[in-house]
Amino acid sequence: MALYKKSDARAWARQHLVGCSAVSIPSYSNDLKHLNERGIRHDIERVVKLGFTYTLLCSEVAITAEENAQFTALARDTAGGKLGLFFHASFGTLADNIEAVKLAEKAGVDLVLLSYPSTFWPTSEQDIYDYTKAFCDATDLGVMLFPIPTWGFERVHPAGMSLELVRRLLKDCPNIVAIKSEQGFPLPAGICEMYHHFRDEVVISCPIESDAIPLMSLMDLQFSGTSNTQWMGDYYPRAFKLARSGRFEEAMELYWKVNPARQANTAASAASAPAIGALNRTQWKYQDWLAGFNGGPLRAPSLRIPDRFMKSLRQGLVASGCEVTPDPDSAFIVGRHPC
Repeated sequence: MALYKKSDARAWARQHLVGCSAVSIPSYSNDLKHLNERGIRHDIERVVKLGFTYTLLCSEVAITAEENAQFTALARDTAGGKLGLFFHASFGTLADNIEAVKLAEKAGVDLVLLSYPSTFWPTSEQDIYDYTKAFCDATDLGVMLFPIPTWGFERVHPAGMSLELVRRLLKDCPNIVAIKSEQGFPLPAGICEMYHHFRDEVVISCPIESDAIPLMSLMDLQFSGTSNTQWMGDYYPRAFKLARSGRFEEAMELYWKVNPARQANTAASAASAPAIGALNRTQWKYQDWLAGFNGGPLRAPSLRIPDRFMKSLRQGLVASGCEVTPDPDSAFIVGRHPC
């Protein structure tokens, strides 16, 4: 159950949605039939150790609603009160997402990142409004709105989610507590527009660390997430905290130090995500494994990560002075805690 009432969700988020959010991809048994409890607990412990305050429990990995609730319960039991948990509303239909969030609520999740399934094909802003409001009405949890070109809403409006649509949703859905602002990605227009208009109403998140730290010289950002910055170790929570406390020069020193890793990630990610409208979760899982997380196999359908990108991602961490495993890449698919 949430630690706040639905009517108080925005006030709660303004006080507690602070810091950086990682992304936690579940670990599976070697035969892919079950969750891997030891691997999951290992990853949650590591997220806490690295200084993240939240993590997204990623569900875009062929997980069932019941397994997702089990994943949530394991994460909550492992982290206790040291880590906030985001439910990932990325199941196949609106009804599926409502069913899954109800189970996750009981398992101890704190907030929701609202995605839109590939089966959802709106032809008007009213369609987007109706889906979003129906989900928000169905949960007592605070919801983070997520405008991004991935959904394909640009057929409706060039921004995907227009200023007017967002304003209407904030008015009619009081449990929308934050906006993960990526309209027009990779351009910064979305974060700038959302911050300009709505920073006094809800928490505005810039999840792209390469944008967030520089923008913090101009914007008072209290939260950044959700994204896979945990593969660079404790860099991002440290840099974000420095920038928030006014130590911008020190934050930028860290920022430039990890630029080789950032460039390697950009190159590897650009090979798949823009072309097919999906993130390569196998790549994310591998990146985490490089940084000491569990790794291990993912269920089909899952994308592959070419050997050349494995090498460049590893070398990016080395060049950035980040912690990186000496284990051979062949150990990735086995995982640190095989089950």
